[in-house]
Amino acid sequence: MTDFQRSRRSDSAASANAGKASGTASGLVGAARPIPVLEVFGPTVQGEGMVVGRKTMFVRTAGCDYSCSWCDSAFTWDGSGKDDIRLLSAAAIIEELEKIGGGTFDHVTISGGNPALLPQLSALIHGLHDRGCKVALETQGSRWQPWFTAIDDLTLSPKPPSSGMTTNWDTLDDIVERLSEAGNGFCLKVVIFDDADLDYARMVHARYRDVPFYLQAGNGNLTETDPQAMLPYLVERYEWLISRTMPDESLRGVHVLPQLHTWIYGNKKGV
Repeated sequence: MTDFQRSRRSDSAASANAGKASGTASGLVGAARPIPVLEVFGPTVQGEGMVVGRKTMFVRTAGCDYSCSWCDSAFTWDGSGKDDIRLLSAAAIIEELEKIGGGTFDHVTISGGNPALLPQLSALIHGLHDRGCKVALETQGSRWQPWFTAIDDLTLSPKPPSSGMTTNWDTLDDIVERLSEAGNGFCLKVVIFDDADLDYARMVHARYRDVPFYLQAGNGNLTETDPQAMLPYLVERYEWLISRTMPDESLRGVHVLPQLHTWIYGNKKGV
């Protein structure tokens, strides 16, 4: 039996169990479905959220239930990347990660789009855990999946007014409550472009006071291909966010971050 066969067998067994180590019955059903993948790359540094700077591999899935105005990965949902989508099994994704990254990594970030649309990710998550990898994932908090409780570094990133999207507070409340009851370590992150976004962030932070909270400077320059040309703009946006946050008594416990990878790579894909 190969390592990948053992991984698949372990995934199926784990999915049938209850609790944090399981994908639940829905995870078991989803495990046989292929996963729509647009990119597998790394290792690189995680540029966002609670594990910013972490060495990680990336798996980018296709599909999203949002269409944010400033989305930096719109190719995952606007049809422009449809010819690049591959339908892969969990074992095939792990094999590709190991082919690209060899023995250089122990952390994998599942990104999108919105990977929370895919119940079949349970098999990949457990397969990566069997390999000794921690798993990170970011989602806007618009959809619950039972495998959320198996994610090591989970970021919920509800979208502010500048995105053009509307937050379903009942759904987000339910997700936060379930994760809190399960004892999961997770965080909230809001991307900030303007003062209206900052008002929204204050509301999110007040609503979920006990959840670690991150503010991230937004990147509104998605067409520039030269990282050095972008850097002054990114620094200015980060300085602006710092200047708004530091005197604010309602944001005493927050983390204020740049979008780190754009400082090095700009808008380049696959890094």
